[in-house]
Amino acid sequence: LPDVAASILDKMKEREVSREEIAGVGIGAPGPIDAKGTVYVAVNLGWGTFSLKNELQSLLNLPVEAGNDANVAALGEMWKGGGQGYSNVVAVTLGTGVGGGIIVDGKIVAGAHGAGGEVGHACVEPEEEAVCNCGNHGCLEQMTSATGIVRLAKKYLASHDTPSSLRERGESISAKAVFDALKEGDAAAEAIVQEFSEYLGRALAVFACVVDPEVIVVGGGVSKAGQILIDGVAKYYREAAFIACKDTPIVLA
Repeated sequence: LPDVAASILDKMKEREVSREEIAGVGIGAPGPIDAKGTVYVAVNLGWGTFSLKNELQSLLNLPVEAGNDANVAALGEMWKGGGQGYSNVVAVTLGTGVGGGIIVDGKIVAGAHGAGGEVGHACVEPEEEAVCNCGNHGCLEQMTSATGIVRLAKKYLASHDTPSSLRERGESISAKAVFDALKEGDAAAEAIVQEFSEYLGRALAVFACVVDPEVIVVGGGVSKAGQILIDGVAKYYREAAFIACKDTPIVLA
């Protein structure tokens, strides 16, 4: 956090912005954060429980508000992005992990511990033996994050003889490489992306049953694969979604 504070103060100096001109500082972090700005745990950063808001505030001597990074992203998408014009939004961010933000009637659903919308830690594969960073097994994050797609790819290539350009990459397979291979008609990449799409599409159908969003927005680094990702996920979403939710649009952030 001292580095974050120093970076903010350096930017203020560089742009000749005085403290009097600043209403406050907002920060998003990958973990459950309650309304008071307390982080309960951020597994991908190795953080335990502490007040992110108070600590950054004391370093900056400026008002601070803190929220879960995917919740903050969801608000941004509702304001100026893929969810613009809607007040009921489910946003999912696919990156190193999988984050989520749920907006109902224009307000983020944060829950009692700031864990509302932590869709990445919904159990979608109870038979999974590998342990998620959160300590559980079979989380959506393990299947549909960038690192999860690489895991699916390595598993598939090890258990099938399907010829694939991905084999030439050895250990350096990436999620981007999988989607690039798919766009080139690679049969193994198609099977890997189909597995990814089924996990994510069916999970989104469950979340839609709970909050019935007007739109589902998919962002994060993995979403740079583009419409080919959305089309695959939407197929499995529609198969599994409750009848009233089947036509809910799934769009890119």
